[in-house]
Amino acid sequence: MTLHQERRLTYCLQPTPPKLRLPPGTCDTHVHVFGPSARFPLAASIHAIPEDAPKETLFDLHRRLGVQRCVIVQSAVHGFDNAVTEDAIAHGGGRYLGVALVPLTVSDAELSRLADVGFRGVRFNFMKHLAPAGGIDEIVAFTRRLAPIGMHLQVHFDSDLIHRLAGQLAQSAVPVVIDHMGRVDASLGADHADFAALHQLMRNPLFRVKVSGIDRISPFAPGQAHADYSSGIALAQLLVRDFPDRCFWGTDWPHPNHTHVPDDGMLVDGLLHIAPDETLRELLLVRNPQDFYRFEA
Repeated sequence: MTLHQERRLTYCLQPTPPKLRLPPGTCDTHVHVFGPSARFPLAASIHAIPEDAPKETLFDLHRRLGVQRCVIVQSAVHGFDNAVTEDAIAHGGGRYLGVALVPLTVSDAELSRLADVGFRGVRFNFMKHLAPAGGIDEIVAFTRRLAPIGMHLQVHFDSDLIHRLAGQLAQSAVPVVIDHMGRVDASLGADHADFAALHQLMRNPLFRVKVSGIDRISPFAPGQAHADYSSGIALAQLLVRDFPDRCFWGTDWPHPNHTHVPDDGMLVDGLLHIAPDETLRELLLVRNPQDFYRFEA
């Protein structure tokens, strides 16, 4: 087995039971499903191959955490073959929906089919470690094909790209969801240009943001004994305070391409600070995803 074929475990096998009791109907709006690879082939373009993180493991995690709804985001691990996410949606008892990865050349018939089986949006990556699916102008034009079928646009980008992408994304024909607080460096604080640009962008009601990834945007040094996500939590708290009806939360399970494997119980308990009262938590975790992703009541 060569180096690039080594499989890596990307999730915590025994997450800490969270102190926070999540409200009924809580939705984890950002997870992925990997494999089993014997059934769902991995994309040829990936370099680091994760251990399988199948739907059964995800369902068990959610039972442990008290999560009752979920949005599964198709990962580059499986590329444009959305079968692994579609399978998890089909076995989720109506409580699991999805966001697809598609090429810009996807047919209208396939987009409609994906919408019919529970996909609510399409994601495009602008990360350095991922091959782009197209240019921003092409992607914004593509949103006109999403509008008639009730799909939204989800974008994942390196933090410095917000200055170049913001104006064009504002021309989207459908709502735009920004992943992981724009991947800003939380150690730079709320006054840094990248977070300031994200905060300004959120004044436009077209945009939503996922206050997921507190573990990714907070600094973590190799060998650090204890994770400290306080800087990421502080930015998430600001976004929830200022835009309470347009924020979503997620664990980002499993956790590929990361500096460490976070404890998902700790991520849940971060909500005690991100949304410090029950009213905010109800909005963030239940009502916002219920309305936006159109879960059945």
